[in-house]
Amino acid sequence: MLEEASAHAVRARIGDSEFDRDTAVTRREPGVYDTELSAGWTIINAVNGGYLLAVLGRALADALPHPDPFTISAHYLTASQPGPAVVRTDVVRTGRTLSTGQASLFQYDGEGGEIERIRVLASYGDLDGLPDDVRTTAQPPAIPPIDQCFGAADSPGGAPVPGNSAITDRLMLKLDPHTLGWALGSPSGKGEMRAWFGLADGRDADPLSLLLAVDALPPTAFEIGLSGWVPTVELTVHVRARPAPGPLRIAITTRNLAGGFLEEDAEVWDSRDRLVAQSRQLDRVRLG
Repeated sequence: MLEEASAHAVRARIGDSEFDRDTAVTRREPGVYDTELSAGWTIINAVNGGYLLAVLGRALADALPHPDPFTISAHYLTASQPGPAVVRTDVVRTGRTLSTGQASLFQYDGEGGEIERIRVLASYGDLDGLPDDVRTTAQPPAIPPIDQCFGAADSPGGAPVPGNSAITDRLMLKLDPHTLGWALGSPSGKGEMRAWFGLADGRDADPLSLLLAVDALPPTAFEIGLSGWVPTVELTVHVRARPAPGPLRIAITTRNLAGGFLEEDAEVWDSRDRLVAQSRQLDRVRLG
């Protein structure tokens, strides 16, 4: 898979890849953007939440004077479907180092009325202007080498990983076998998921694709022993640095499932062992 990704990387570049085309927005007027949600980023019948966040993130990058998302918080109101959508943005405040804006994505009902799908509040800055000083106790996740991890088509036993969807074809996702018990019918009971991550066409990661990465792994609920759709209620992402070229490592943990909800805490590490993104999301689970 690494050889395949390397071959693709020659032709898929930041700004000229399937991800860029499928998250593109067209400014209709100041603060209003048209977009087309692609069916290629769906899970079951719904559009992936990280992909949606990247679409809104791209609109805010155009609307705000700073280029990079530093923090973005999203509330998912209704399930999005492939097809036309409109993003409406509002500049809340602009400053020298940070600017803040909000955005909502709307789709249409059968009578042409707008339905709000997702609403976000975000602060943007310039990642290239941040100081190099790093003081941290965080450590990259211990994941086996990529050729010892498993994707949708090469899971243990030769059977595809359950729950495949259209988004799988657009990702280079290799799961740590220690978090794959759910795929073999023997979940560990631990709320952990770890994987190598990239885009299937070889495009390197950038701040916008990090918004996708934090929501691209199978839910930790699978390894807890639950199955079925785990819809996101709220997702907050902190982008800490511009990622270096090469595959990312993602670790997600859940410590608490209660009242039909669980949290997922994600860390994303780049090829230089830097923590480039963190996130927390609240998910609803179906029990029983």
